[in-house]
Amino acid sequence: MIKSWMVIAGVALLVALGANFITPGDRKWFKRLQRPRWLTFEAAIPVIWTIVFVCGAWSAYIIWENNPGSTQTWIYMGLYLLLEIVTVAYTPAMFRNRSLRLGTILGGTGFIIAVILAITVLRVSGWAALLLVPYLLWSPIGTYTTKVMERLNPQDI
Repeated sequence: MIKSWMVIAGVALLVALGANFITPGDRKWFKRLQRPRWLTFEAAIPVIWTIVFVCGAWSAYIIWENNPGSTQTWIYMGLYLLLEIVTVAYTPAMFRNRSLRLGTILGGTGFIIAVILAITVLRVSGWAALLLVPYLLWSPIGTYTTKVMERLNPQDI
């Protein structure tokens, strides 16, 4: 029998693969952009997002196991999925449109969804809400960094 954690991890992985729909030209555009001098941790960003996504999937698993298959649980799963889609869309949408402003908007939207999700799952599980804290801490940093890059690269807003 397929376990709930397998389904959650599989869906998370499939959605995460959507971030790979970028072309070499897209990468070239992003690499040429000016970055803030304080952005010394850029190499760690993929590791940080991996931790954030694992915590989010674990949070979803806790919520699912609390009341499997209920209508309320499916609504929560929809919110988790929406959060991941918006988050993963950041890179391909921003790269394809060559728009840092779009990246900033998607980053801010993800943060708002995460706040709503954390508040609503808190009623079900404190642990599930706590596992969303890495997203709530990291997402504003990424969004702020993109906003600063907007100012440094006004031609790519």
